[in-house]
Amino acid sequence: MRRLFYVALGATAGVLLVRRVTEAANKWTPEGIARQAGGVGDRVSVWWAEVQHHAAEREAELRDALGLNAADAEPDR
Repeated sequence: MRRLFYVALGATAGVLLVRRVTEAANKWTPEGIARQAGGVGDRVSVWWAEVQHHAAEREAELRDALGLNAADAEPDR
């Protein structure tokens, strides 16, 4: 009975180990890497749009503080 228990324990451990190793190996295939990086492009686009928005706001604040907006409104003579 004891041998049967250890055989079953070893078989279960072997199956679990093989499944984990296979899962880890599949992450490093080209398909696995593409699956992991799928949403990165979208997140970068959203982040870059946010950066541009805040940069434009800050530029407007600086132009107001330096009086550059008033100078641009006056026509050249």
